[in-house]
Amino acid sequence: MIQYLDKIHHKDSKNFFLIAGPCAIEDETMALQIAEHIVKLSDKYNIPYIFKGSFRKANRSRVDSFTGIGDEKALKILKKVGETFNIPTTTDIHENGHAALAAEYVDVLQIPAFLVRQTDLLIAAAETGKAVTLKKGQFLSPEAMKFAVQKVKDSGNDKTAIIERGNTFGYSDLVVDFRGIPTMREYSPVILDVTHSLQQPNQNSGVTGGRPELIETIAKAGIAVGADGLFIETHPDPSVAKSDGANMLKLDLLDDLLGKLTRIREAIL
Repeated sequence: MIQYLDKIHHKDSKNFFLIAGPCAIEDETMALQIAEHIVKLSDKYNIPYIFKGSFRKANRSRVDSFTGIGDEKALKILKKVGETFNIPTTTDIHENGHAALAAEYVDVLQIPAFLVRQTDLLIAAAETGKAVTLKKGQFLSPEAMKFAVQKVKDSGNDKTAIIERGNTFGYSDLVVDFRGIPTMREYSPVILDVTHSLQQPNQNSGVTGGRPELIETIAKAGIAVGADGLFIETHPDPSVAKSDGANMLKLDLLDDLLGKLTRIREAIL
């Protein structure tokens, strides 16, 4: 997928690529701060980088959960991040009409895991001509993702990638089956969503939990088995993040992690 993005840094890099940013766009200052920090690290380690931020959060545990600062306002911030640092940006979409709307502001459209079987949504995303990332449903086998990829390709768009984000394990946990990464690479490039793979959903509090202390472990394993890219949500202070703070990486820990992952990547090439 990465070769289709005109604004990507380090086109000759043999490193994994990185999708990273806050779970949700909270404000312009925060988005620019996070992007600037990660751009410097992507230059340091020669990592192709795509900034991620949700313009709207539709899949929430409770009706009073944070959903966004307004669609147009958030999308304009995403566009400003891309223009300021000359990097591609991505956001997730949840309704057919979001595809054309978001495509005016970002370079990559992400299909959420719970919606990856929604044919009309996949077709709408594909028809924008943007690159499309497909999150594997927690309820799907790796083999089932070939059909989601094929829907996008049958709609005239071969700019796809699959995002692995763990499988449902009981009622309130997820587990990553790393055997699925080489399987899905037969269909499309594969990105390991490190932070969402460590979620602990369906908590009694109505707020999703997480295991951020395992981010490094999961990320190392993903690179070791050949993932093409990593997806990491990060925030200067996850404890005050408006969404998914329980499984996010603290921004100042990203440098050390990327250094370790780059060395693993070099070792397996």
